[in-house]
Amino acid sequence: MANFEFLKNRLSIFSGDLFGGINAAIIALPQALAFGVATGFGAGAGVWGAIILCLVAGIFGTRVPMIAGITGPVAIVIASIMHSLNQDISSVIFIILIAGFLQLILAFTKLPDIVKYVPYPVISGFMNGVGTIIIIMQLNPLFGLKPFSNTIESIKNLFLTLHFANPEALILGVLTLLIVFFTPKAINKIVPSQILALIVCTVLSVKMGFNVDKISTISAAFPQIQLPHTTIHDFVRYFHYAIMLGIILSSETLLTGLVCSSITKQNIQPKKLLIPQGIGNMLCAFTGALPGSAATMRTVAAIKTGASTKGAAIISAVVLMLCLSIFSGFVAQIPLPVLAGILIKIGYDIIDFKLLKVLKYAPKDDKYVLGVVFFLTVFYNLIAAVGAGIVLAALLYAKGLADRTKIVQTDVYDSDIQNMERMVEKDFKHKIRVVHISGQFFFGSATQLVSHFDEMLGTKFIVLVYDSDVTLDISAIFALEDIILRLKSQHIKLLLVINNEEIREQLVAHDIISQLGENHIFYSEIRAIDYAKGRMQRKLNRELEK
Repeated sequence: MANFEFLKNRLSIFSGDLFGGINAAIIALPQALAFGVATGFGAGAGVWGAIILCLVAGIFGTRVPMIAGITGPVAIVIASIMHSLNQDISSVIFIILIAGFLQLILAFTKLPDIVKYVPYPVISGFMNGVGTIIIIMQLNPLFGLKPFSNTIESIKNLFLTLHFANPEALILGVLTLLIVFFTPKAINKIVPSQILALIVCTVLSVKMGFNVDKISTISAAFPQIQLPHTTIHDFVRYFHYAIMLGIILSSETLLTGLVCSSITKQNIQPKKLLIPQGIGNMLCAFTGALPGSAATMRTVAAIKTGASTKGAAIISAVVLMLCLSIFSGFVAQIPLPVLAGILIKIGYDIIDFKLLKVLKYAPKDDKYVLGVVFFLTVFYNLIAAVGAGIVLAALLYAKGLADRTKIVQTDVYDSDIQNMERMVEKDFKHKIRVVHISGQFFFGSATQLVSHFDEMLGTKFIVLVYDSDVTLDISAIFALEDIILRLKSQHIKLLLVINNEEIREQLVAHDIISQLGENHIFYSEIRAIDYAKGRMQRKLNRELEK
């Protein structure tokens, strides 16, 4: 019987990984093709990069499935480096090799832990900027024209783009946009809209004989290993590019790891994320494939489909190889305006509408940081944008603390309440727990607090006391939302104790109270504890009556 249950469990895991890997591969294929063309490396380089990275992640990576490949931010960095080096692919490949090696070095330092302390407005401004860049840069290909090298040129020449547009390319581009944006969810679950757009628009283009640029050639053969011909002078000359690329590759992977930790409730070590990605990106350099990182959307799609182990990444790589070998003839006929339409949808999905919807309620400091990061990302440099955003956020935070510093006389915390908390936890066998957030509640502290909650097995009520009277910044708001979702998944009720009406108004504006429940907000810790005790007592009475 035990063997049967073991076999049943293993089959269930394999089935989840199989369907999760297939789903991730179907999502990854059009994106890899589109990013490969957009960077100038070619469609095949994008697909082979995804294959190599998924295989390496599946063999050497963390147990949690990590579906890897080129992503929007990575593609933008590669494209900008290609432009700076006048399309010198051999030099860019050398830069990719150094970037992969830097990831390996980074894995053995404490620097990856810094990612969780980056303020949310910095991340949001960066992602909004990347999404905007992708959309702007794909306008020319959508109209059947060659892309410009940067966003400023694309905007300046927008009227020329409209004037010289290829009508046939525009038909395919608009049809692609209609499919990827308006395919019903029921159909999208069966066939992802991006794959549907590739099939429908390519068949239409071939049948109608449209005169548009196509992928034309794509090789299904495994790329040959090639050693880059470089010198020490090249290393010094290109090192700053490698640092920029290495930071983007690592940051994308680590942020995906944070998302996966939130979904799977598993602690993922940064070291186990960066080492396989570093090895994979070095192999990509040796084979002329595009580098990449753990891709959040593809990884989440795999997990949501049922994937639970790194076997899903290997399956995803195998599916991509089969697609490349079986359908290479079809892939060669894919029109570039169709890929442009798919990339515009990807850029749209990258934009952080969650924050934009509540931006009017966000503190001014968060808006300043988001705006600076966004405009620097779009019109200047990605790494400079993130660096400037972090520095600005730190300065504004320090200023805010200084402005709020006052010499005031306060009562010492009531020892009777401390004793009451201990008694409640003892009497109710830790089914009711009290947790205090002392000081400023921000993104980094919230991440550690959430992991603390994961250890509270058997708890039914958590009384979360926010001792400070300082309003929450946008990072804390979203972190609090994450705490609520985590506790709900564990069937734990959260009772929030706050100090003033201003914080409550923030919670209302950001739709936190509707998720938490109006009756779960208190201004007094004692009342929150009495409420939890009452609920526990009523539940006990009902069980006794049965």
